[in-house]
Amino acid sequence: MRKLVLLVFAVTLMFSVNAQIETPAPSPAAKIEQVVGLTDVSIDYSRPSMRGRAIFGDLVPYGKVWRTGANARTKVTFSDNVTIGDKELDAGTYAIFTIPQAKTWDVVFYTDYAGGGAPAELDESKVAARVTVPAYPIEIDIETFTISFDDITSSSAVIGIMWAKTYVGVEFKVPTDKMVSASIDKALNGPGFNEYYAAATYYLSEGKDIEKAKEWIDKAMSMTEKPRFWQLRQQSLIYAKAGDKKGAIEIAKKSLAGAKENKNADYIKMNEDSIKEWSGK
Repeated sequence: MRKLVLLVFAVTLMFSVNAQIETPAPSPAAKIEQVVGLTDVSIDYSRPSMRGRAIFGDLVPYGKVWRTGANARTKVTFSDNVTIGDKELDAGTYAIFTIPQAKTWDVVFYTDYAGGGAPAELDESKVAARVTVPAYPIEIDIETFTISFDDITSSSAVIGIMWAKTYVGVEFKVPTDKMVSASIDKALNGPGFNEYYAAATYYLSEGKDIEKAKEWIDKAMSMTEKPRFWQLRQQSLIYAKAGDKKGAIEIAKKSLAGAKENKNADYIKMNEDSIKEWSGK
Protein backbone atom coordinates (compact mmCIF):
# COMPACT_ATOMS: atom_id res chain seq x y z
CA MET A 1 0.00 0.00 0.00
CA ARG A 2 2.86 2.34 0.92
CA LYS A 3 4.53 1.67 -2.44
CA LEU A 4 1.30 2.52 -4.25
CA VAL A 5 0.99 5.81 -2.37
CA LEU A 6 4.60 6.72 -3.18
CA LEU A 7 4.05 5.88 -6.84
CA VAL A 8 0.94 8.09 -7.03
CA PHE A 9 2.84 10.90 -5.31
CA ALA A 10 5.76 10.59 -7.76
CA VAL A 11 3.45 10.66 -10.80
CA THR A 12 1.55 13.66 -9.38
CA LEU A 13 4.83 15.48 -8.75
CA MET A 14 6.02 14.73 -12.27
CA PHE A 15 2.85 16.19 -13.83
CA SER A 16 3.02 19.20 -11.51
CA VAL A 17 6.59 19.95 -12.60
CA ASN A 18 5.70 19.48 -16.25
CA ALA A 19 2.73 21.83 -15.91
CA GLN A 20 5.08 24.62 -14.82
CA ILE A 21 7.37 24.35 -17.83
CA GLU A 22 7.01 27.24 -20.30
CA THR A 23 8.34 27.11 -23.84
CA PRO A 24 8.54 29.81 -26.52
CA ALA A 25 5.67 30.07 -28.99
CA PRO A 26 6.74 28.84 -32.44
CA SER A 27 4.97 31.85 -33.99
CA PRO A 28 5.20 34.61 -31.38
CA ALA A 29 2.60 37.37 -31.23
CA ALA A 30 3.55 40.91 -32.21
CA LYS A 31 1.91 44.33 -32.29
CA ILE A 32 3.09 47.36 -34.23
CA GLU A 33 1.72 50.88 -33.92
CA GLN A 34 2.17 53.97 -36.05
CA VAL A 35 0.74 57.48 -36.22
CA VAL A 36 0.14 58.42 -39.86
CA GLY A 37 -0.70 62.09 -40.10
CA LEU A 38 -3.21 62.38 -37.25
CA THR A 39 -4.47 58.79 -37.48
CA ASP A 40 -3.47 55.98 -35.11
CA VAL A 41 -2.92 52.63 -36.82
CA SER A 42 -2.03 49.32 -35.17
CA ILE A 43 -1.55 45.77 -36.42
CA ASP A 44 -1.71 42.60 -34.30
CA TYR A 45 -0.27 39.46 -35.87
CA SER A 46 1.79 36.32 -35.26
CA ARG A 47 5.23 35.68 -36.77
CA PRO A 48 6.01 32.21 -38.15
CA SER A 49 9.56 31.42 -39.30
CA MET A 50 10.85 29.58 -42.37
CA ARG A 51 12.82 26.88 -40.53
CA GLY A 52 14.16 25.52 -43.79
CA ARG A 53 10.75 25.27 -45.41
CA ALA A 54 9.75 26.52 -48.85
CA ILE A 55 7.13 29.20 -48.24
CA PHE A 56 5.15 30.74 -51.10
CA GLY A 57 3.77 28.24 -53.54
CA ASP A 58 4.36 25.46 -51.00
CA LEU A 59 3.68 26.05 -47.28
CA VAL A 60 1.51 29.00 -48.34
CA PRO A 61 -0.18 27.82 -51.56
CA TYR A 62 -0.75 30.16 -54.46
CA GLY A 63 -4.32 31.12 -55.21
CA LYS A 64 -5.75 30.37 -51.75
CA VAL A 65 -6.86 32.69 -48.97
CA TRP A 66 -4.12 33.03 -46.32
CA ARG A 67 -4.52 34.40 -42.81
CA THR A 68 -1.34 36.49 -43.42
CA GLY A 69 0.62 35.11 -40.51
CA ALA A 70 -0.14 32.38 -38.00
CA ASN A 71 -2.53 31.61 -35.14
CA ALA A 72 -5.32 34.24 -34.84
CA ARG A 73 -6.26 36.39 -37.79
CA THR A 74 -3.99 39.33 -38.47
CA LYS A 75 -5.88 42.50 -37.46
CA VAL A 76 -5.42 46.15 -38.39
CA THR A 77 -7.14 48.97 -36.50
CA PHE A 78 -7.62 52.52 -37.82
CA SER A 79 -8.68 55.38 -35.52
CA ASP A 80 -10.15 57.34 -38.46
CA ASN A 81 -11.70 56.53 -41.81
CA VAL A 82 -9.05 55.59 -44.38
CA THR A 83 -8.96 54.96 -48.11
CA ILE A 84 -7.55 51.79 -49.65
CA GLY A 85 -7.64 51.58 -53.42
CA ASP A 86 -10.92 53.23 -54.36
CA LYS A 87 -12.72 52.19 -51.15
CA GLU A 88 -13.20 54.22 -47.97
CA LEU A 89 -13.04 52.10 -44.82
CA ASP A 90 -14.74 53.27 -41.65
CA ALA A 91 -12.61 53.64 -38.55
CA GLY A 92 -12.39 50.27 -36.80
CA THR A 93 -10.73 46.86 -36.92
CA TYR A 94 -10.35 44.55 -39.93
CA ALA A 95 -8.73 41.19 -40.65
CA ILE A 96 -6.04 41.27 -43.32
CA PHE A 97 -6.32 38.27 -45.63
CA THR A 98 -4.09 37.75 -48.64
CA ILE A 99 -4.23 35.56 -51.74
CA PRO A 100 -0.61 35.14 -52.88
CA GLN A 101 0.37 34.49 -56.49
CA ALA A 102 3.83 34.32 -58.00
CA LYS A 103 3.83 37.92 -59.28
CA THR A 104 0.85 39.59 -57.58
CA TRP A 105 -1.11 39.32 -54.34
CA ASP A 106 -4.67 40.20 -53.54
CA VAL A 107 -4.87 41.96 -50.16
CA VAL A 108 -8.29 41.85 -48.53
CA PHE A 109 -9.55 43.92 -45.59
CA TYR A 110 -12.32 41.86 -43.99
CA THR A 111 -14.89 43.00 -41.45
CA ASP A 112 -15.01 39.63 -39.64
CA TYR A 113 -11.70 39.82 -37.78
CA ALA A 114 -12.41 37.46 -34.86
CA GLY A 115 -11.16 33.91 -34.60
CA GLY A 116 -8.27 32.06 -36.17
CA GLY A 117 -7.39 30.95 -39.66
CA ALA A 118 -8.94 32.10 -42.90
CA PRO A 119 -12.29 31.07 -44.40
CA ALA A 120 -12.15 28.66 -47.29
CA GLU A 121 -14.22 31.14 -49.26
CA LEU A 122 -14.52 34.87 -48.67
CA ASP A 123 -17.96 36.29 -47.97
CA GLU A 124 -18.05 39.26 -50.34
CA SER A 125 -20.47 41.09 -48.04
CA LYS A 126 -17.64 41.20 -45.48
CA VAL A 127 -14.98 42.47 -47.88
CA ALA A 128 -14.44 46.14 -47.02
CA ALA A 129 -11.65 46.59 -49.57
CA ARG A 130 -9.66 44.41 -51.95
CA VAL A 131 -6.59 45.46 -53.92
CA THR A 132 -4.10 43.66 -56.16
CA VAL A 133 -0.48 44.62 -55.59
CA PRO A 134 2.84 43.48 -57.11
CA ALA A 135 4.92 40.82 -55.35
CA TYR A 136 8.54 42.02 -55.35
CA PRO A 137 11.40 39.48 -55.19
CA ILE A 138 14.15 40.28 -52.69
CA GLU A 139 17.67 38.86 -52.68
CA ILE A 140 17.90 37.49 -49.16
CA ASP A 141 15.67 35.22 -47.15
CA ILE A 142 13.61 36.93 -44.48
CA GLU A 143 13.52 34.14 -41.92
CA THR A 144 10.63 35.46 -39.80
CA PHE A 145 7.36 36.76 -41.21
CA THR A 146 7.33 40.54 -40.83
CA ILE A 147 4.74 43.31 -41.20
CA SER A 148 5.86 46.94 -41.20
CA PHE A 149 4.69 50.48 -41.84
CA ASP A 150 6.65 51.84 -44.79
CA ASP A 151 6.85 55.01 -46.92
CA ILE A 152 5.12 57.12 -44.26
CA THR A 153 3.94 60.60 -45.22
CA SER A 154 1.55 63.01 -43.54
CA SER A 155 -1.33 61.59 -45.58
CA SER A 156 -0.46 57.97 -46.36
CA ALA A 157 1.60 54.90 -45.52
CA VAL A 158 2.23 51.41 -46.85
CA ILE A 159 1.54 48.20 -44.96
CA GLY A 160 4.56 46.11 -45.89
CA ILE A 161 4.43 42.30 -45.78
CA MET A 162 7.73 40.45 -46.03
CA TRP A 163 8.73 36.81 -45.75
CA ALA A 164 11.16 34.44 -47.46
CA LYS A 165 12.22 36.25 -50.65
CA THR A 166 9.00 38.21 -51.20
CA TYR A 167 7.79 41.71 -50.31
CA VAL A 168 4.35 43.17 -50.98
CA GLY A 169 2.97 46.51 -49.90
CA VAL A 170 -0.50 48.02 -49.83
CA GLU A 171 -0.98 51.76 -49.50
CA PHE A 172 -3.65 53.39 -47.36
CA LYS A 173 -4.51 57.08 -47.21
CA VAL A 174 -5.61 59.00 -44.13
CA PRO A 175 -7.79 62.16 -44.00
CA THR A 176 -5.07 64.41 -42.57
CA ASP A 177 -5.81 67.42 -44.75
CA LYS A 178 -9.52 67.26 -43.97
CA MET A 179 -8.83 66.97 -40.24
CA VAL A 180 -6.29 69.80 -40.20
CA SER A 181 -8.56 72.04 -42.26
CA ALA A 182 -11.42 71.44 -39.82
CA SER A 183 -9.10 72.21 -36.92
CA ILE A 184 -7.94 75.44 -38.58
CA ASP A 185 -11.51 76.53 -39.31
CA LYS A 186 -12.50 75.86 -35.71
CA ALA A 187 -9.51 77.76 -34.34
CA LEU A 188 -10.03 80.74 -36.65
CA ASN A 189 -13.74 80.87 -35.91
CA GLY A 190 -13.04 80.98 -32.19
CA PRO A 191 -14.59 78.94 -29.37
CA GLY A 192 -18.05 77.47 -29.79
CA PHE A 193 -20.89 76.59 -27.42
CA ASN A 194 -19.15 73.54 -25.93
CA GLU A 195 -15.93 75.41 -25.15
CA TYR A 196 -17.67 78.41 -23.53
CA TYR A 197 -20.08 76.18 -21.59
CA ALA A 198 -17.34 73.88 -20.30
CA ALA A 199 -15.15 76.82 -19.28
CA ALA A 200 -18.01 78.55 -17.44
CA THR A 201 -19.13 75.47 -15.51
CA TYR A 202 -15.53 74.66 -14.60
CA TYR A 203 -15.02 78.15 -13.19
CA LEU A 204 -18.26 77.76 -11.20
CA SER A 205 -17.30 74.37 -9.75
CA GLU A 206 -13.76 75.48 -8.87
CA GLY A 207 -14.73 78.82 -7.36
CA LYS A 208 -12.75 80.82 -9.89
CA ASP A 209 -13.57 84.23 -11.43
CA ILE A 210 -17.40 84.15 -11.41
CA GLU A 211 -17.75 87.27 -13.56
CA LYS A 212 -15.69 85.57 -16.27
CA ALA A 213 -17.86 82.47 -15.86
CA LYS A 214 -20.97 84.63 -16.30
CA GLU A 215 -19.51 86.16 -19.47
CA TRP A 216 -18.72 82.74 -20.91
CA ILE A 217 -22.07 81.13 -20.04
CA ASP A 218 -23.89 84.05 -21.71
CA LYS A 219 -21.79 83.59 -24.85
CA ALA A 220 -22.52 79.87 -24.83
CA MET A 221 -26.27 80.39 -24.50
CA SER A 222 -26.24 82.95 -27.31
CA MET A 223 -24.88 80.24 -29.61
CA THR A 224 -27.76 77.80 -29.18
CA GLU A 225 -31.33 78.40 -30.27
CA LYS A 226 -32.93 76.37 -27.50
CA PRO A 227 -30.80 75.69 -24.41
CA ARG A 228 -31.63 72.52 -22.52
CA PHE A 229 -32.99 72.69 -18.98
CA TRP A 230 -29.80 71.33 -17.39
CA GLN A 231 -27.75 73.96 -19.23
CA LEU A 232 -30.07 76.70 -18.01
CA ARG A 233 -29.68 75.30 -14.52
CA GLN A 234 -25.93 75.90 -14.67
CA GLN A 235 -26.47 79.41 -16.01
CA SER A 236 -28.84 80.21 -13.14
CA LEU A 237 -26.29 78.98 -10.59
CA ILE A 238 -23.58 81.15 -12.13
CA TYR A 239 -25.89 84.20 -12.04
CA ALA A 240 -26.75 83.53 -8.40
CA LYS A 241 -23.08 83.10 -7.48
CA ALA A 242 -22.31 86.39 -9.25
CA GLY A 243 -24.94 88.14 -7.11
CA ASP A 244 -27.58 88.59 -9.83
CA LYS A 245 -30.44 86.87 -8.00
CA LYS A 246 -33.12 88.44 -10.22
CA GLY A 247 -31.47 87.13 -13.37
CA ALA A 248 -30.86 83.75 -11.71
CA ILE A 249 -34.58 83.41 -10.86
CA GLU A 250 -35.66 84.25 -14.43
CA ILE A 251 -33.29 81.64 -15.85
CA ALA A 252 -34.26 79.06 -13.18
CA LYS A 253 -37.91 79.45 -14.17
CA LYS A 254 -36.99 78.58 -17.78
CA SER A 255 -35.03 75.57 -16.53
CA LEU A 256 -38.01 74.57 -14.36
CA ALA A 257 -40.38 74.73 -17.34
CA GLY A 258 -38.04 72.52 -19.37
CA ALA A 259 -37.66 70.06 -16.50
CA LYS A 260 -41.43 69.79 -16.15
CA GLU A 261 -41.80 69.27 -19.88
CA ASN A 262 -39.29 66.41 -19.67
CA LYS A 263 -40.76 65.10 -16.38
CA ASN A 264 -37.37 65.31 -14.66
CA ALA A 265 -38.21 65.28 -10.95
CA ASP A 266 -34.66 66.02 -9.79
CA TYR A 267 -34.35 69.23 -11.79
CA ILE A 268 -37.91 70.28 -10.90
CA LYS A 269 -37.05 70.09 -7.21
CA MET A 270 -33.63 71.74 -7.57
CA ASN A 271 -35.08 74.68 -9.49
CA GLU A 272 -38.05 75.10 -7.16
CA ASP A 273 -35.74 75.07 -4.12
CA SER A 274 -33.35 77.60 -5.73
CA ILE A 275 -36.16 79.96 -6.76
CA LYS A 276 -37.49 79.85 -3.22
CA GLU A 277 -34.04 80.50 -1.77
CA TRP A 278 -33.12 83.32 -4.13
CA SER A 279 -36.48 85.07 -3.84
CA GLY A 280 -36.47 84.80 -0.05
CA LYS A 281 -39.97 83.35 -0.01
